[in-house]
Formats: sequence, C-alpha cells, structure tokens
Amino acid sequence: MSGGGSDRKPATRLVTGGRRKEWTGAVVNPPVWRASTHLYDSVADLRAGPTTNEDGRFFYGRRGSPTQWALAEALTELEPGGHGTMLFPSGVSAIACALLAVLRPGDVLLMTDSSYDPTRSYAEAFLKKWGVETRYYDPLVGAGISDLICDRTRAIMMESPGSLTFEIQDVPAICAAAQERGVITLLDNTWAASYFFRGIERGVDITILAGTKYIVGHSDVMLGSVTCREKYWQRLRRTAQQLGQVISPDDAYLALRGLRTLDVRMRQHQESGLTIARWLSQKPQIAKVLHPALPDCPGHATWQRDFSGSAGLFSFVLDGGDDEAAASLIDGLELFGIGYSWGGYESLALPVDPAPDRTATKWQTEGPVIRLNIGLEDCDDLIADLAKGLERYEKAACKR
Repeated sequence: MSGGGSDRKPATRLVTGGRRKEWTGAVVNPPVWRASTHLYDSVADLRAGPTTNEDGRFFYGRRGSPTQWALAEALTELEPGGHGTMLFPSGVSAIACALLAVLRPGDVLLMTDSSYDPTRSYAEAFLKKWGVETRYYDPLVGAGISDLICDRTRAIMMESPGSLTFEIQDVPAICAAAQERGVITLLDNTWAASYFFRGIERGVDITILAGTKYIVGHSDVMLGSVTCREKYWQRLRRTAQQLGQVISPDDAYLALRGLRTLDVRMRQHQESGLTIARWLSQKPQIAKVLHPALPDCPGHATWQRDFSGSAGLFSFVLDGGDDEAAASLIDGLELFGIGYSWGGYESLALPVDPAPDRTATKWQTEGPVIRLNIGLEDCDDLIADLAKGLERYEKAACKR
C-alpha cells in the first residue's frame, strides 16, 4: 500500500500516506530503521551512491531510511502541489532552514507582524548578522503587500492565523502579489496542520509545520517539516543536508503514528475549542475572544473562505485586571497545564503578551491575554475548571 491517489479524501491520505510495500513489508506500519551506516554491494555501487540524492535510495544515515522517508512522503501528500518534504528536529529549525534556503545577504524579507516569537528572533539575530533585512507588515494587509515589495524583496513570511493574536491572513492575495514580482512565499501552517488549510494549493511556495504540535499530537516528540514546490526542492534539500539536519527514526515512527489519527483529533480539538470559545465570549469577565471561527476575530471572513475547519488553539483577553489577577486564574486550574507548545492531547493555559513583538501594528487590549490549548478532555469538565478560574480572577481583580 502507498499513499498515491491524489483524488482520495484527506482523511484517507492520512491513513495510507507513506505506507509503500517496500517500506512496510508484511506489517501495517513502516518499522523503525535505526542506522547510520548503509552498506553497498560493491565499490561500484558505493561510487554510484552520490550520483542520486532522493528519498528511497540508501546512502548514509543523514539521508534517512524507510521510517523517515515514509513520514516525509505522507506529509507531502497533505499539501497538494507539494513536490517533497524535508524533516527537521524542531519547528524552529525547519523555519530557519527554509529561510536560509531562499535568502541571500542583501535581500529583504517581509514578515508578518504577528509571527511566532522564535521566527522573529531568528530574523533579528541570525538573518540580520547575515545581511538580510527584515521588514514587518500588518497581517491583514492582503493584496496591499504589493506596495511593500521592493527590488530587494526576496521572500514573504506568513503565519495564518497569527501567533498569540490569531489574525487570518489573505494568503491567496499575498501569494498572487508575490508571484507577479517573482517573490518567494513561505507559510507557517502549523495551526491548521496542513489539514484545515492547504497552503501550496492556495499559492504558497513553501509550507512549514512544527510537527511537534498536531502532527505528533502526544507532546512527546520535537519535529519540524518543510514542504515545497518542485522549483525550490533541490535548493531546500541541499541546504538541509549541508546543515546536517536529520531526525531520528524513532521520532519519525512516533510522528507517523500520530499522523494516522490527525483527522479525528483535529475534529475533536475543533469541536471543543469552539464550544469553549463561544462560552468564554459570553462571560462578563472576558473583553474578547481571539478565535478565527468567531465573527469578530480579525480575518474571520477570510477564514470562512479558505479554511475547512479550526484548531483548538486560541486566546482570550480579560476585561481589566493585571498579571497577578491573570495568574490567579491560571494557577488554580486543575485540567490545564502551564507550559509552552500546544497541539497535544492535554489542555494548556499560558499568559502571553503580544505587545513587545509588534512593530508594524500596535497591540493594545483591555486586560491580560491568556492563550488556551484545548485538548481531548471532556469539554464540560474544561468549562467547569475555567469557570472557577474566572471566579478567582474576578476576586483578585476586585482587590486591586
């Protein structure tokens, strides 16, 4: 069995992707191939090895084995129009390598002002020292991105929805403007997991996932991936290999196992996330809920047009109070852990402050912001836990 069948529905491709007979043998899942050295039948075969550089051909451990190849192929099938996928030991390393593959000293990179903090940090530290200038733009700029493209603009970095603030970008419009000017487009597609939104199909050149989140789904593996069109494949592959980027076959196996249940997990994350977001939006202690599927979230109409669903990650803004009041809400939660990352089966609550990382647009709210990852617990239990938290917050806020 292999993925094949581009006419198959996404849920089917999740189950069949990467399961080639030559990689699985007589079993259902590709076994864990742990290997650094790959052996050749002869010196002639050894010398022929460097002449081919593609998944499915043994060479050396850095180029992977059937376990990694199966995952890469399955992830490529999530993005119709994608030519290939490279795997990385984290989402940040995937972002860093993708940008390195397309940028050169002297280039200008346009980056959404709502980007993931490590992405922004990478641009301000490494890329700046390397001679790349990063300019930030309003995530809701849409086709207006044309006015920001200059002769030195080489790439546009998107993230939709935005990290922490969840604005939905008009990705097709941005890609159309970029294509007219020969500018490369990259999209951090982690929130939608290349499942509720297929970036390459919508015009993106390169899509990036922090597979640590929804792909793995169990909070036990660090993983990143980059999928791209054929035009950029050799550039991406060569850059990743020159940097020695590789993931362990054990991590690839766990990611494959998580991938098979992505459809049912995403649907449950969506259902519970929307239920809780709507419940929060009715509470007097809440100033606003930042969830793309809610009508008052920036870019909601674009979400309706482009996305087939919503994930379980969103933020809400408290109506007044300070950090201590927000902490009193979070600290007493029983079902929400306090920690970074998201996309796992467990719920998380995290205090966040988007303001310091906004330069092209101003971020101002009525009170502290809390980001929630809605896991797979019973929705009623999560709501009861949050209700008690809001009571604690209200008491703490009234004391000040």
